[in-house]
Amino acid sequence: MPLPRSLALAALFTVSAVSAEELTLERIFESPELSGPTLRAVQLAPDGSMVTFLRGSEDDADRLDLWRFDPATGTTQRLIAADDILAEPAELSAEEEARRERARISGLSGIVEYRFAEDGRSILFPLGGDIFVAELPDTPGNAPIRVRQVTTGEPFDLDPRLSPDGQQVAFVRDQDLWIADIETGELRPLTADGAGPVTNAMAEFIAQEEMGRARGFWWSPDGAHIAFLQADASPIEPSRRYEVSGDTITMIEQRYPYAGTPNARMKLGVVAVESGDIRWLDLGEDDDIYIPRVDWHPDSAALAVQRQARDQKSLELLRMPIDGSEPQRILTETSETWINLHDDLRFLDGGESFLWSSERSGYRHLYLVDIATGDARTLTAGDWPVTEVVAVDEDLGLVYFTASEATPAEQHLYRQSLATRTPEAVQRVSRRSGWHQVTFDRGGRTYLDLYSNVDQPPQLSLHSSDGERLAWLIENRIDDDHPYAPFADGHRPTEFGVIAAEDGQSMHYRIVTPTGFDEATQYPVIQYVYGGPTSRLVQNRWGRRHLIEQYWARQGYVVFSIDNRGITGQGVAFQAPAYKNLGVVEVVDQKLGTEWLTAQPWADPERIGVFGWSYGGYMTLMMQMQHPGIYAAGAAVAPVTDWALYDTHYTERYLGMPRNDDGSPTEPYTRGNVLTYAEQLADPLLLIHGMADDNVLFTHSTMLMQQLQDAAIDFDLMTYPGEKHGITGKGQRLHVYRQIDRFFDRHLRPGQ
Repeated sequence: MPLPRSLALAALFTVSAVSAEELTLERIFESPELSGPTLRAVQLAPDGSMVTFLRGSEDDADRLDLWRFDPATGTTQRLIAADDILAEPAELSAEEEARRERARISGLSGIVEYRFAEDGRSILFPLGGDIFVAELPDTPGNAPIRVRQVTTGEPFDLDPRLSPDGQQVAFVRDQDLWIADIETGELRPLTADGAGPVTNAMAEFIAQEEMGRARGFWWSPDGAHIAFLQADASPIEPSRRYEVSGDTITMIEQRYPYAGTPNARMKLGVVAVESGDIRWLDLGEDDDIYIPRVDWHPDSAALAVQRQARDQKSLELLRMPIDGSEPQRILTETSETWINLHDDLRFLDGGESFLWSSERSGYRHLYLVDIATGDARTLTAGDWPVTEVVAVDEDLGLVYFTASEATPAEQHLYRQSLATRTPEAVQRVSRRSGWHQVTFDRGGRTYLDLYSNVDQPPQLSLHSSDGERLAWLIENRIDDDHPYAPFADGHRPTEFGVIAAEDGQSMHYRIVTPTGFDEATQYPVIQYVYGGPTSRLVQNRWGRRHLIEQYWARQGYVVFSIDNRGITGQGVAFQAPAYKNLGVVEVVDQKLGTEWLTAQPWADPERIGVFGWSYGGYMTLMMQMQHPGIYAAGAAVAPVTDWALYDTHYTERYLGMPRNDDGSPTEPYTRGNVLTYAEQLADPLLLIHGMADDNVLFTHSTMLMQQLQDAAIDFDLMTYPGEKHGITGKGQRLHVYRQIDRFFDRHLRPGQ
């Protein structure tokens, strides 16, 4: 029998019965992390023999070294210290800075990424713009690690990847694809026309930012060829933006693909590694397309290419022989709204069939497809979505995947037989309620589980494929020595629930209530919002956002979030209402959440504030402007204001093209434009933006500032010189939340 919520919480926190310290914003952003020890980029070796991870040094938590854990002995050792190789952090190239910003690792240095060779005997890692390969000892312990430097000096080398045999490294240098022999050190270019707007083997802006594709080239399984994409951005008109730092203003010219404007034109090439000969493959007559994914067939004779239409309502999977013969269309996905991309393609039976996920049933589910006929057999079914495929064990005929089968607030590991005739019957492997992020070894026999819930900071453990825990890497119990221990007695429970949308669909919410909560007392409320199609807030997991919610609750606020229609994770029918309705349907749903709050005896209807970042900032503005008088105050960080200023792939997916044939704005763009409603702002607003934001450009906020000023409407403003979309500077990030905290105290708790 599960414990009652109050007893479960008491059982979790095992610290001594002492008075809780006051939780402050300053402490949330200080070291050591209140969430306890964390490991980055955790990987299982291909054979499952070791676990590797990145961890910061004692002196600098953001300068990362490479470590390994041996499950057989339970020992941990540092494999490579970044400072032993490069004493000072290197100055990043502009391309690497942009890549790290989009990968959300811009604040890190040292070894920020690494990759195993297929045999698990060596590890490749970039450092300071150069490429290194570490040869691993056969047994753990103090055996020396041999580190070879593959490239050296200028220029900055990008995206290195080992050949299947581990003997060569392909990488990008000066917009061209290069190759290096690890043993001899020989370097040579495989392409030579990368320059200006033309890049070879690099993921272009749209691929990195919106399509989840961080790479632009792929080794064939036999190592004889490399497939690569060439992006020609010359159709995109150069535009200028300004990055304002404390003492400088830098004008940056870039080819930014604004909604409705041309994209980069793509070519797909295959280069023979030995000869350097390149064959260009036929992507079809329509060159205004996207190439979100490229994979190799197991026989190395053909590519599996996903070709997506510009309107994103169709996606084709093509088999493209590298000898240039006619491509074969394997399957086509279509939608009346848009196609959500995935990484679930897995070839089976030596390439005779493959695993695929699709939302054709209304929910994302798994299918086994015969490559010769295209016939698809359903492997999973039900009114819940698969999140992603994490492993396939062909020997045992099992596929492992994560999904939100019981509730979209949790993610669990499941498995299913590849031969099943009962797709609705799946087996759950993970055992504890909460959020499980899973990484398997190549054979699907062991996995790493990064687990947390709203009461348990992240734990990392090693498991056999049936869910049995084999070892802790980070148990992270909140005992007397845990960083959160001084604050554990004051930890506030999180409650989850469901509210019906106008069409009857379930919208999930979460609430954190104040210390000493009394239903007979009316409290101010902070409605924490995101609302955009790509991300959920209502999750049973731990994170810094959760700590900020805890802080506000201890300051006397109710903190409330609800996931409106349009958001991923609840099927096609739940997302579809957002199509050509951004800034409309989400506001309707968030207002329903607000009305539910105001019907509760403990929520003060005169003291409800709204706060969000990025899409949440956009939602904050739209909620305040479309419904003046409901929200006593709003804090919007880095908000979109005019979707015509955002990029093609994201914006057109949801809103279509921004202009009619006569050049006038289309209705969805007008309806979804903050500036359409700006002069209706009647309640206090705090507007915050980084002045070097290259994602949601600072222009979004300056346009709003000007319109509010033209209308003589007061608002508060805080800008951050040199900061990009995440405002990741240590002091700056704390400063953002201080401003929001003071703003809400002033308007929601006057005189307190």
